[in-house]
Amino acid sequence: MRERRGEQAAIPGRGQGRSRRSGGGRKRRVEHAPTLLTALEALVEPTPRGAPQSPLRWTGKSVRRLAAELRAQGHPVSPPVGGKRLQAADYSVPGPRKTREGGKHPARNAQFEHSAARVRDFQTRHQPVISVDAKKKARVGDFQTAGREWPPKGRPPQGRVSDCSEPQLGQAIPDGVDAVRANLGWGSVGVDHDTPALAVATIRAWWLQRGSPRSPQARELLITADSGGSHRTRARRWKLELQRFSDESGLRVSVSPLPPGPSKWNKLAPRLFCHITATWRGKPLESLEVVVSLIGDPNTSAGLRIQAALDAGQYPTGMKVSDAEMKTLQIDRAHCHGEWNDTILPHRDSKLNTKITRKS
Repeated sequence: MRERRGEQAAIPGRGQGRSRRSGGGRKRRVEHAPTLLTALEALVEPTPRGAPQSPLRWTGKSVRRLAAELRAQGHPVSPPVGGKRLQAADYSVPGPRKTREGGKHPARNAQFEHSAARVRDFQTRHQPVISVDAKKKARVGDFQTAGREWPPKGRPPQGRVSDCSEPQLGQAIPDGVDAVRANLGWGSVGVDHDTPALAVATIRAWWLQRGSPRSPQARELLITADSGGSHRTRARRWKLELQRFSDESGLRVSVSPLPPGPSKWNKLAPRLFCHITATWRGKPLESLEVVVSLIGDPNTSAGLRIQAALDAGQYPTGMKVSDAEMKTLQIDRAHCHGEWNDTILPHRDSKLNTKITRKS
């Protein structure tokens, strides 16, 4: 009553400018219910993620759900109170992170070192080196795409309500080639299937449009690629198509793939595909012409230029390569992991150059 009448001077120990004694007001919920924190920990602990010894722990349950479960146990708390208690106990809600890779091949480091040495050797001799890869298939049509742009206010890009694919609209299969150190990229947009034949057709198109004019004196070509997909080392079709390309171009085609597992180390993704993804963010890929024009659009500040073309060829799956066809291949395998690293020789030069890559 003395506080209400303004008799503040009679209140010992009060602070200047305070209208109530220090410690007045409603008590905190945790003081009324000392078992609240224990109950909250019991709800979180069955599903923790991360190392138990880490000072920062986290949970995927929302504060609303935790508050509802606490109220069901007789603790009338609100979601903000539950969130504050979790923060006080060193919990947080971070996003997921990719930190673990697949199985590590015992020869992984040796293959990396061998590939790096071959790249340096080719570049020292002024022979072209390329990196190849295939981008994820894209649906053609007025479907919504991830990302946002800056359209005029009130006129956002229009897309379909349903995301169900329609076969008659087709699909786009971007397959890329990056010429190492040349800062020139090439993209072929296939419409059929992602097969070794499409991958080699992309390399052939790059050589005719970009590679041969820039390196008219080239006699060899080094290809770095993933160990899986259409470039997998055990794919017979990949070897056969490379032999055909070697016969057509007269090049000794060497292949030095990444070791099994670390496909994300392919330099094509951060150098080429990231810019392609940025150009079509928020834009419906209404036609194949739109896909080709957007792939060829990036001109980065670092000087990267990308040229794209449509590949309307048919590349059916399930094509078998017979043992007789495999015997016609002129393959020279390297001493270091010859099951991965090899050189395909053109038939007209096979007798003269059977040992051209033995030193590498």
